[in-house]
Amino acid sequence: MTQPDQNSAAAMLPQTIPAEILQKADKILFVAHLALGDFTYMQACFKAFAEAYPHIKIHLWVDEVRRTWDFRQWKHLQKYVVFDWLQTCPMFDKLYTRTYSPLVLRETMREARAENYPIVVSFGLARRPMYAKMVRRISPKGFVVAMTKRVRFYDFRKHLIYGALDAAIPVYSQDRTLHVSDVYANWFKGLFGIEVPKDQRVPTMDVPQQWQDGAVQQLQQWGVAPKAARSRPLVFLNAFAKPPERSWPVVNVTDLIKRMQADPKWAEADFIVNSLPELWESTQSQIQAAALPRTRLFSAHDHFFQLPAMLQQSDLIITVETSIMHLANAVRVPVVAMMRQINPEWAPIDAANTNIVYTPEHDDWINKISVDTVMEFLQLPMGAAPRFTSLQLQRMKMAG
Repeated sequence: MTQPDQNSAAAMLPQTIPAEILQKADKILFVAHLALGDFTYMQACFKAFAEAYPHIKIHLWVDEVRRTWDFRQWKHLQKYVVFDWLQTCPMFDKLYTRTYSPLVLRETMREARAENYPIVVSFGLARRPMYAKMVRRISPKGFVVAMTKRVRFYDFRKHLIYGALDAAIPVYSQDRTLHVSDVYANWFKGLFGIEVPKDQRVPTMDVPQQWQDGAVQQLQQWGVAPKAARSRPLVFLNAFAKPPERSWPVVNVTDLIKRMQADPKWAEADFIVNSLPELWESTQSQIQAAALPRTRLFSAHDHFFQLPAMLQQSDLIITVETSIMHLANAVRVPVVAMMRQINPEWAPIDAANTNIVYTPEHDDWINKISVDTVMEFLQLPMGAAPRFTSLQLQRMKMAG
């Protein structure tokens, strides 16, 4: 997940992009470095824009922040999972996805410049001067907007780059009271005068039927009944995030399954353990060594939609802080999410279907969350769990 700085919609103009320019425009290009979590919440804003300005075709440039000259990484970078989801979204008329190397970036830049975009908007939060410069290069004569931040008076280069913009989205210090969905909605309100109601910010996802059928077939191969005909619960466990420090040890996963299978509430449950494709073999060896009954290993090897299709078939999802906790909300499955205290604005938005297990201390990583703590939260009704464990609340009481 990218980490957005928060901005105040009240500090922006009622509508940064003039109405007359929007009325005359036939298309618009948005530039963003979208992770799955970003798009999970930003999709509602794109939908709202499409409804407010049906005459404007939406083009989306997904920039690869890991762009590199190292050709060994290109194969991995050019198959970014969010592309599979974006290609099913009808609000986008064109996608730019070839930005993984400086060589293909030049080709993509030429393709975009040939479109003569009347409006280009950058949501580039990292490397803001680079994105401000990029959008002006894409559209030399169009109305271009990008993220900015305060520049020291002697930094003439940045003054020149930001000065070439027609408008800027000011970015202020982080406000942890705002959820990321509020942040994104504020951007669109400030830029286009569009109000995205809070009830429409809850993520949604339409999983194509072929992948739903594939998930059912996989379950049947495992001897697990589809959700509609199931008599015992199916629990989906994910301990992996791309950064290893935000992952949970696999030994904790196997211990949690043993603990849950000893609990009358979960004694008959089936378990699916998710693995990153590149960690399949090591995860499989650990799961097999634990000799856990009714436990299967899963990974979305072939296509992104394999993952949400399997999540949709689950009755409970337990995961670390990665896109899966947001996808759980999108497919309307209860989720227990293990999170660091440092990023509360990224908590899953559907509180009624979410219990959050925060780390014991503010600067702790996910591995500091114990199996005992997760078991404690599993005893509570969904949506009713406190945001902190009993031990944390005790410490707060003592400190207060």
